[in-house]
Amino acid sequence: MIQWWQILLLTLYAGFQIMDELHWYSSAGSAVFSGFITGLIMGDMATGLFIGGSMQLTILGVGTFGGASRIDANSGTLIATAFAVSSGMDPEQALAALGVPVAAILVYTDILGRMANTFWGHACDADVEKMNWSAYNVHYWMGAVSWCLSRMIPVFLALAFGQGLVDAITTALNGDLAWLGTGLTVAGGMLPAVGFAILLRYLPVKKHIAYLILGFVIAALLGTAFTSIQTIGGDVATVASTVDATINGGSFKGLSMLTVALIGFALAYIYYQQHQNAPVAAVSAGAEGDDDDEL
Repeated sequence: MIQWWQILLLTLYAGFQIMDELHWYSSAGSAVFSGFITGLIMGDMATGLFIGGSMQLTILGVGTFGGASRIDANSGTLIATAFAVSSGMDPEQALAALGVPVAAILVYTDILGRMANTFWGHACDADVEKMNWSAYNVHYWMGAVSWCLSRMIPVFLALAFGQGLVDAITTALNGDLAWLGTGLTVAGGMLPAVGFAILLRYLPVKKHIAYLILGFVIAALLGTAFTSIQTIGGDVATVASTVDATINGGSFKGLSMLTVALIGFALAYIYYQQHQNAPVAAVSAGAEGDDDDEL
């Protein structure tokens, strides 16, 4: 059950994060930070970071251009994390069943916030023409209030009155609709991959395929290295024996042939791209030199 003070803090954070996203840019208005703060308030940071990170990966390729509204991933992360912790819902289920739908629904409250802010913006313009600075300050801050309320109201209503609905959904997904719950879990796990796919759709991948390969291989190698360090670390007194066992027939493994081949292919392709026009340039320079000699 979500406590009243948790509802209060999360509602206030919902208003803060949209203002940070629009004005202050301290990164508090991001899905990862939203998951961190919500997990901290709810008492389960691991779940918050998991849902926030998954949502952040999901929206990697989603952007706004001009004045377009977009899904509110931050509020979706907040709601999904709060109910996942309070109801014991699987984080991936919460992301797919609550996080993404709530993020999509809040597009409409985002539009309402923009409309209200336009009204207060015109009021500020009129105040400037009349040099009514006291009214200008009031109308200016009302614009900020309208933005905050566009997130605070729906988040408060969901947290205050949505617990029963979420409990019913959780019971159903773990009972008669277990097949649907399994499907939502799979869908939640796929959402980060969908975000990467959208991002790669807009990036010049064909032109920079070599850097993509290098980045993938390096990320995989670093992940393996950090995992090994965590496994080895913890007790300084046993490091020497662990290293000795690793070198003398332990679990040490060199780079696979596929890893070496991918790195070699990427470097060769970069070299090819950088030098494919070099002979043409040299021939052109030689032709210009011959023309100068004839003159």
